[in-house]
Amino acid sequence: LSPPGDSYGVLPRPCHALVLLNPQSGSGRALDDFQAVVQPMLAEADIATTVFITERPHHAHEKVRDEDLSQWDTLVVMSGDGLLFEVVNGLMERPDWREAMKKPLCILPGGSGNALAASINYYAGYDHVAKKKLLTNCTFILCKGLYTQMDLVSLSTASGKRFFSFLGFGWGFISDVDIDSEKYRWLGSARFTLGTLQCLAKLRVYQGRLSYLPVATEQSSSAAPRDPPAPVTNGHIPQPAGTDAPGSLPPDSLLVPLGQPVPANWTVVPEEEFVLVYAIYQSHLGTNLLMAPAARLHDGCIHLFYMKAGISRVTLLKLFLAMSRGTHLDLNCPHLSYVPVRAFRLEPRVAAGIMTVDGEALACEPVQG
Repeated sequence: LSPPGDSYGVLPRPCHALVLLNPQSGSGRALDDFQAVVQPMLAEADIATTVFITERPHHAHEKVRDEDLSQWDTLVVMSGDGLLFEVVNGLMERPDWREAMKKPLCILPGGSGNALAASINYYAGYDHVAKKKLLTNCTFILCKGLYTQMDLVSLSTASGKRFFSFLGFGWGFISDVDIDSEKYRWLGSARFTLGTLQCLAKLRVYQGRLSYLPVATEQSSSAAPRDPPAPVTNGHIPQPAGTDAPGSLPPDSLLVPLGQPVPANWTVVPEEEFVLVYAIYQSHLGTNLLMAPAARLHDGCIHLFYMKAGISRVTLLKLFLAMSRGTHLDLNCPHLSYVPVRAFRLEPRVAAGIMTVDGEALACEPVQG
């Protein structure tokens, strides 16, 4: 199941978990599901819980940024992917982020988009399931207490923001569906189906330049495939001069500043008109979307997909239907490209369209990761 070189840890017994729960996420059932499904299983596994219910956006972010976390053995997020994004970025804002990031994290699906939970269910070798069955499987993984490393991607924007992302960055069609369908949250995961049909009806094209560092290029010139440069988890990254202050964030060793042209060993995509660009680092984009079947939690790889303009609505719909089984690449669609990369840059020609990171909306501007 695991690639060589992955190491596993085990939660202590008894174990104390901080559960961060958003009662508004998905169709609003997270708290009921936690009490009915999760708590009895955790009690049996000797896992005690402190439940922190979020009351507003960024509440979880502030909690994990400011709190003494030493009293808990693990942080459990019961929500959609958005709450985990808050938690990861809150942890990375701590002065002791290197230590804080070693705290095991667990995701329990409580939202409408549960991409990381579906990915972990897939990596664990379980059958494809959704809703309560997926929640039961993820709770069972927590009860077993086995944890391992996960890649994070560092994203920086032209306006100077920096984010740490665990799932994916998108622009164009997929991001439009994600954000436009927010108004149908009460439908649960069916909101994405409705959103897809609506966005298909008004299919847009986005202009910009996409560049990337392919995995093969960088391997042949320097690092071995299992040794991605400067993973966030390593306490001993060789720091460039001037950044070795305690608590300073890891440098983006593969990137040059956004104002400069990309390095010579990068590939610049010749086309500049896209229907979508999506850089995903996990297998699933949603419970029913197996976008990157080759992805693993800790493969040091960004799985970059882009779709060029000119694709018909019928073909696009066929691709999305095939993605539920992970067979979209078998269709050999000439408009869809997939390349495993170490780094990428996207420069929109105009600020049009929604960008998303881990399902959360961003202003449209040049970005690299």
